[in-house]
Amino acid sequence: MLLRALDAVEWAGLETGSPSEPVADVRRALRRLVTAGAAATEEDIYPLYGLVARDGGEPPSAAAVALPFVIALAADPGLPVVVRRALVDVLVAMRTPAPNSEDWSGAWVLLADPEPAVRRAATALSGGTGRLLERWRAETDPAVRLPLLLALGEEVAAGRAGERADEVRAELADLLDTDDPVLWVAAVHASAGLDRDLPVRHMDRLIAVFSDHALRPRFEEVWHTPAVDGPWTREDVVRSTAELLAHDVDAELSFVVTLIETSRRSADTALCREALDAAWLLLSDKRSTEAVLLPLAGALLTDADGPVRLRAATMLAVLGRAAAPYADALAGLLDDDASDAFLDGTVREFARWALTRMDDPRALPGLIEQLRAQDEEQGRGYVVSEPRRPETWEVLTPLRAHADVLLPAMLETIRESGPASGATRTFLGVLEAWGGDVRATALPDLLPLLTDTRTSVTVLRLLAAMGPAAASAAPAVRTCQVLDHPGNHALVARTVLRIGGDREALLRAAGEAVLRAEDCWGASLSALAEFGHDAAPYAYGVRAVMENGPHWYRLTAAITLWEITGRVRPTLEVLEEFILPIAGGGEDYGFFRDALRAVIRMGVISPAIRTALLTVRQSERRLCVEWSYPRIVQDKELRGLVEEALGCADAAAPADTVRTGF
Repeated sequence: MLLRALDAVEWAGLETGSPSEPVADVRRALRRLVTAGAAATEEDIYPLYGLVARDGGEPPSAAAVALPFVIALAADPGLPVVVRRALVDVLVAMRTPAPNSEDWSGAWVLLADPEPAVRRAATALSGGTGRLLERWRAETDPAVRLPLLLALGEEVAAGRAGERADEVRAELADLLDTDDPVLWVAAVHASAGLDRDLPVRHMDRLIAVFSDHALRPRFEEVWHTPAVDGPWTREDVVRSTAELLAHDVDAELSFVVTLIETSRRSADTALCREALDAAWLLLSDKRSTEAVLLPLAGALLTDADGPVRLRAATMLAVLGRAAAPYADALAGLLDDDASDAFLDGTVREFARWALTRMDDPRALPGLIEQLRAQDEEQGRGYVVSEPRRPETWEVLTPLRAHADVLLPAMLETIRESGPASGATRTFLGVLEAWGGDVRATALPDLLPLLTDTRTSVTVLRLLAAMGPAAASAAPAVRTCQVLDHPGNHALVARTVLRIGGDREALLRAAGEAVLRAEDCWGASLSALAEFGHDAAPYAYGVRAVMENGPHWYRLTAAITLWEITGRVRPTLEVLEEFILPIAGGGEDYGFFRDALRAVIRMGVISPAIRTALLTVRQSERRLCVEWSYPRIVQDKELRGLVEEALGCADAAAPADTVRTGF
């Protein structure tokens, strides 16, 4: 009968969820399911998702015609349960973001289907609080009752329950007295949308339930939600519960710390790892958690479980010098190869990084070899919010004082690996950041890299910074290979002038580039700043960029203007534009960093900037838009600059002292 009905449908003119898929494919996919019967598989379902649903938009016109067939197949006991459940998922996708005028009443019979898996999936198709309540009162299977309970809580929290809201509230209140511990946890979750402090008040019992190792299998038996394939583990529910406490930092911190402590006493490593992951997210987002989590992480360095030690070492690494009391324990882990199947890195790698953050020389032996191997890895993957190894440049840049120990191995890597190696390119960036006589030592190993466009631009910047000390490189610079771009060609020209010692020509070239308002403003402005008072004749051009240039050049122009004229007020006015918004929740932290460094170099601060920085100092948030370790490391760097800037003197109110008549 279904086949005859399919053949009788007029499919012409209907559209599918994908412009590239013809509507005939809908009929073909449905026929395949009908004819396969008991032999149908989930793979037979997959084409339907893209044909009759549209992610984030209204269902295509073919969906209305296909709807009764999909419902009929989902209700067909002759199909395998796994296929029928997948068909219910297709129906849910077709119903998103909201049902059209089609008749969905046939789908509601699935709420009472003989198969629990089908009933669970059909919870998302209930079509109203009344049906959910009816099903809740009739349902006896715990693995179906729990998702029904969660769905009822969502209905009330979203304001969709209408006149049935009081009934739902009464059901939830009754369940908060139930003797079933897992169903009780579900009732807490379902009620949290109505009373966000309820999980806080019940935190002790939540901890007790999660810490009862005998209950762990029970979560996987009964905790299902329609939108998630497979059951939730106890650890999944712990993570979700921590999120319910997120509005109360002290409560969430107490929750995860107590779970860690109780799990250690019971040797429940799975719970300890999950609680540590929740603690990591807290540490990444809230500065106030550091004082509590630092000693906890230090104590966990000796835990018997490798993944626990890995998480502990990561926390200590990002906390930097504050973790110095645990340096000896970390040094004892430099041979610890324990890892976690789901996280990036090993214990020894994080322990070594932690020691570098403390400037502990025990981290240096083998560091370059370790970082070289990391940079040459293929297919390294991680979740952005989870603990992961730092990038090589982030480890090495702060270690300038140890260049005499690290440089030989870095240069050996550059010689052996050549321009094709990721390690080579990373080490070149580190040399550029280190500056000074380090670059001169590296000169013989840099020249061969001028012939490859992957490394030539970085090498040119290194040589330009060396100035006349790199004069012997002039022939190689003139014939170097760079990608065809005006900025690259200008860099070649500037480098020739710099290493040739022609200071006047270099000043003239940079100044004229600013006056001509060329695309390479940034490099030209920075070059002018190096000439100080001698660049004053070009101040008018710099000021024009500061007042009328693109946003990302105005800051550089303002700093350059102070460097070449000594005038404070015009520059401070622009610096305020990049500092003040951060106090109000802005997130342009790169500009913020540059502006703070300028304030520190100038040694003066405006009242408006001082007020803004005092607000930033008191804020709980991390000053970073990224997650994982950058969120903490960058926050600490910027807050250090904030403190330095606050130590600057107030700007002179009447007038600026100037170096020139500008």
